[in-house]
Amino acid sequence: MLNNLLKLWHAISGWWDAFTTWLHALIGDTAWLMLVSTCETLYMTLTATAFATLLGVPLGVILYATRRGRFLANPLVYYPLGIVVNIGRSIPYLILALWIIPFTRAIVGVSIGNTAAIVPLTLSAAPFIARMVENMLNEVPAGLVEAAQAMGASPVQIVRKVLLPEALPGLTNALTITLIALIGYSAIAGSLGAGGLGKVAYAYGYQRYRPDIMLYTVCTIVVLVQLIQWLGDMLAKRFDHR
Repeated sequence: MLNNLLKLWHAISGWWDAFTTWLHALIGDTAWLMLVSTCETLYMTLTATAFATLLGVPLGVILYATRRGRFLANPLVYYPLGIVVNIGRSIPYLILALWIIPFTRAIVGVSIGNTAAIVPLTLSAAPFIARMVENMLNEVPAGLVEAAQAMGASPVQIVRKVLLPEALPGLTNALTITLIALIGYSAIAGSLGAGGLGKVAYAYGYQRYRPDIMLYTVCTIVVLVQLIQWLGDMLAKRFDHR
């Protein structure tokens, strides 16, 4: 079984190498460079957004639930956690990426590269998502929560069945904003040893003085942002049942 899987993997790898070689020859060096760097940017930003969501959404829910007047009000949790989130939001990405290099190396084994850039991207986005989630949950009508409590719903049920579904359109918009912001942060990561469009703009457009590469990079980022915003708006409208 294992030998068959290895043979299949080698066959797929060979086909993939042949396909990429053919595509590279077909579209040329410049287009290939832009394609690869775009894929690297999407890899960094989408992965970081996923991890930041896994961290930020629970933090945002805790901030909402432990705030004064909520169903799990606890100032001993809300205020310290709020301070930590505010500190995380206040540190510029460039400083954060340099500051946590030892932590990044401990997590992924390296301090530079596309995978390494995901760590500071995640940590910079998670506090932002947490506050956005808290704000979106604050907009859910209090009457819905009170009705759920009156029917005997547990805190977990209130969050899963009432708060998150009602706030889903706003949360979708928040994640869209976060993903777009991370595209900008990934460009900074490109100047710190990561790949992506930021590296292409810096290494080719700036250092080698290639105005055409710089223009292609800017246009690619603009197109990415427009597509992400369009997709986010479409999903938000689909999730909005009001």
